[in-house]
Amino acid sequence: MFAAKFTLHPEQFVEQERLLLDGGSLLATTFRYPSGVAAVRLANEWGDLILLPFQGQQIWSARFGAPGYPRRELTMRSMFEMPVKTRNFLETFGGFLQHLGALAAGSPGPEDVHPLHGELPNAPYRSAHLVLGEDERGRYVGLTGVYEHTVAFSHHYQAEPLVKLYQGATLININMAITNLKREPMELMYGAHINFRPVDNGHLVYSATRTPEHVRLRSSVPSHITPTPAFEALLAELQADPTRHETLTPGMAFDPEIVFFIDYNIDDDGLAHSLQVHPDGSADYVRHRPSQLPRATRWISRQQPDQDAIAIVEVGTCEMEGYTSEKAKGNIVALHTGDTYRCSFDAGLLAPDQAAAVEAHVETISNR
Repeated sequence: MFAAKFTLHPEQFVEQERLLLDGGSLLATTFRYPSGVAAVRLANEWGDLILLPFQGQQIWSARFGAPGYPRRELTMRSMFEMPVKTRNFLETFGGFLQHLGALAAGSPGPEDVHPLHGELPNAPYRSAHLVLGEDERGRYVGLTGVYEHTVAFSHHYQAEPLVKLYQGATLININMAITNLKREPMELMYGAHINFRPVDNGHLVYSATRTPEHVRLRSSVPSHITPTPAFEALLAELQADPTRHETLTPGMAFDPEIVFFIDYNIDDDGLAHSLQVHPDGSADYVRHRPSQLPRATRWISRQQPDQDAIAIVEVGTCEMEGYTSEKAKGNIVALHTGDTYRCSFDAGLLAPDQAAAVEAHVETISNR
């Protein structure tokens, strides 16, 4: 599968960044944050990303540019200067991507006992590998690993993510495989929290029918946030007309957070598309297959200066309201003994000409 595969060990990581792999335009370096968290930087001609091989295999940071376009940070702004060693989601929430689930995902409701977004976001990986390979999309450098979750009499599954950074690309390819190792069926809830940095007057473009029926505002308020009068007023406006959120007007009260559940339309290749188009014409971008990831959540939180984030789409097998609510909706997948769930999606940056082409394409499918 891979041209080369290098096993990573925690003791390899020191504070000084060191080159581990030189593949010409594809590079991999390792270092350790002062917080003690090990990190791998993957780089190509147009950017780099930092991943946490032993902590959830998160993508902590993503920076990209394009020909004639300067490199910029794609990742949300947060209160965290660096990742923190913890299993608690909110105690180290500042990265570009976290895997969610796999036994439960979303904000736990009053009847739920699972942690916020499940056990995968900061799962301790004992197996991590740097890979170099080539496929139909070209040469790539990547990170993979295995997390085995075992609870006697209850659960036993294996999660195997794979992130690929291709030569000459400004999009990251993200994959997940989850295998049920227990003799009884497993209830699966998987999602990916993809956290871009919002830009004032940015415009959201996405392949959905933009009505309250298909872009549904979450009316419930999770226990970890306290609404303000301005927030409640915005909720009422967005409930009637969800398109009002599509331009990120400065001062709009996305505080503490706004959440939508979106029904996506697909193109002839089975793909759904989401963009935050910047005033300069470039765009943050996610494309996914609803056949693999049928539920989509949008999350916006602009609590400046503490936090500024937009998940233009959180792709998943479920929406993000917690186990009990998703069970009632019928959004939980049954994974039988030995079966493997797989998904693949792309996220990253589009240069202005690329963004314009994708936006025009979305217009042809958004009202299907």
